[in-house]
Amino acid sequence: MKKLIPALTAIVLIILIAGIALGRQIYQKYSYSDEKADLNEYFNIYKEDEVAILLQDELLEEKAVLSGGVYYFDLATVHAYMNSRFYWDKGENLLIYTTPTQVITAVVGETSYNVDGTPQDAGYVLSFTRQTEGEEADTVLYIAADYVKQYTNFSYEPFTEPNRMQVYTQWQERDVAEVKKATAVRFRGGVKSPILKKVPAGERLIVLEQMEDWSEVQTSDGFIGYVENKRMGEITRETPTPVTDYQVPEYTSLTRDHKISLGWHVIGGVAGNDTLTETVARTKGLNVISPTWFKLSDNEGNFTSFATSGYVSQAHNMGLEVWGLVDDFSYDVDVYAVLSSTTKRNNLVRGLVQAALDCGMDGINVDFEKIGNDSGPHYVQFLRELSIQCRLNNLVLSVDNYVPFNFNDYYNRGEQGAVVDYVIIMGYDEHWHGSKDVGSVASINYVRNGIEKMLEEVPSHKVINAVPFYTILWKTTGTEVTDDYVTMVNQRSMLDSMGMQTIWDEEACQNYGELAGSETTYQIWLEDPESIQVKLNVMNNYDLGGVAVWRLGYEDPAVWELISAYAAGGASGQ
Repeated sequence: MKKLIPALTAIVLIILIAGIALGRQIYQKYSYSDEKADLNEYFNIYKEDEVAILLQDELLEEKAVLSGGVYYFDLATVHAYMNSRFYWDKGENLLIYTTPTQVITAVVGETSYNVDGTPQDAGYVLSFTRQTEGEEADTVLYIAADYVKQYTNFSYEPFTEPNRMQVYTQWQERDVAEVKKATAVRFRGGVKSPILKKVPAGERLIVLEQMEDWSEVQTSDGFIGYVENKRMGEITRETPTPVTDYQVPEYTSLTRDHKISLGWHVIGGVAGNDTLTETVARTKGLNVISPTWFKLSDNEGNFTSFATSGYVSQAHNMGLEVWGLVDDFSYDVDVYAVLSSTTKRNNLVRGLVQAALDCGMDGINVDFEKIGNDSGPHYVQFLRELSIQCRLNNLVLSVDNYVPFNFNDYYNRGEQGAVVDYVIIMGYDEHWHGSKDVGSVASINYVRNGIEKMLEEVPSHKVINAVPFYTILWKTTGTEVTDDYVTMVNQRSMLDSMGMQTIWDEEACQNYGELAGSETTYQIWLEDPESIQVKLNVMNNYDLGGVAVWRLGYEDPAVWELISAYAAGGASGQ
């Protein structure tokens, strides 16, 4: 027996030690960790003046800045999440905000801003610039959050340790629950996950996602983490009260109560005004004529003009409105230089509006086709500023656009649709003169897709689709492709002289001709009354604001019966 006691004691000790070890493992596995998360790391805050931004329930990569007790967003953040109408003129050091009737300017780095010539002081620096670090150093503009709020409905609440702010720009219905018993909000679901913050009983949490044992929640002070379901009370629904401090002004439009039927009248000099009578003699249903009168002439915002009041009076006597066209086709002009300067834009706006008023025009048609991606924001600001003066002087503002594609999104068709009266689709050049790419100028699917994409951003009653009065004769010799630009009025005689027959192409909804010679193959997709009728039918189905034609003088007179019938079909829905 004495010999067994040591052995039993050893066994007991072994069992006891094993039990202690097992208990420690169980405790370690199921006990609640007190480890606290590194909040600077959680919010990605590494600079003293950086402020994390929680937008709705998303922690943004972008950071705000705290300077002099004032919170600032960088311009890109403002554009992306709050208000895209703030504009920065780097060259003239100006921050500009445009409403339907006012251009509000502030010198970067100052506390005052100017509204219609009247200075107002905000009591804090409205904006400042800062250089970024690294190989691709750049200058970044920061705008005071409170200044953004003057023209934007959103809320923000700042917190410290670390610096962060909760921002709301939307106020949808959401799930909420109160904490039943004081608990910790953890970085992940699990008792061992680091603690973001401790919340007392009664605190209200937004429930983002409920799982079996844990729920993802958002606290009122900008933390998103996880809480055990057993710590929360009943989940209910609530709708936050939206911020409506800023009454968004309405961009009124001068759209007509009838469909527009517009024809572009190409004029290369003052003498071209004398061709008005013969140009419109064969038309029917035309109610707007757009003479190509104004051309940018230098980098200061000046332009040449062929406008005359006599032309306008004559057109008015014919029952036609006159929307003078301004283009940027001169190769001697740096369009970016003109549009990126507030002084030069103002010069151009004042000049165009004064020219329109001097000769009694009814509107201005902007046909800027050399805009690059870098000029996009400046072009849109030009349209905003021009729209103000047109609105104040009762001038219709229309803007010509390429068929919409992702690669030309920088024309910002959505903003155009808000600030101008008519957005015109140049519904052609699917395959263009000199492209060496054989095909139709405007097949029906190309036209339809362009209209549908435009209508994603612009109301239908503001959209005008332009149709071509021309086509292209393609000539393929071996691998070499050349072409001839052919007007609608001349294409039939050309086909007859070539002996080319045409058949209806159901896919393109055009008459197609092909002639194979010993060395060269000729192909053509005609624009004629049949193809124009199909296009007008599509346009009518989408209840567009009207039709435009490029260009007057190119047409088969028979198409005017079709256009007249379309235009007489009534006003588009508004």
